[in-house]
Amino acid sequence: KKISYMEIDITLNPPSKTVLKKAVAAYGLKKLFNTSGMEYKEKKIKDKIGSMTDSQALDLLSKNGRLVKRPIVFDGGQITVGFNEEEFKNSWLKP
Repeated sequence: KKISYMEIDITLNPPSKTVLKKAVAAYGLKKLFNTSGMEYKEKKIKDKIGSMTDSQALDLLSKNGRLVKRPIVFDGGQITVGFNEEEFKNSWLKP
C-alpha cells in the first residue's frame, strides 16, 4: 500500500512505558502479553500476572520485548497491538 513506516525490533528495543500505557488504555494490560511466547511460558507469567500491579507489569514489558505481543503499530496517537486483519485495515489502511 506504499505506506511509510519505521520497523523497530522490540525484542532488542522494547516499547517505552509511554507507548505501553497507550496500549493499555486501548486494549487492557493482559492483552499486551505475548502469551504464546517461550519466555512468557518459561517465566510462568500466567501464574504471576494476577498478583502483579499495573506498574510492575509495565516495568516487566518495558524491559523485555519478548513478552510483548507483536506487532505494535503506533503513530503518536493511534495504536494497535497484535495482528487482527480487519482491525489493521480499519485503523491503518483507510483511503
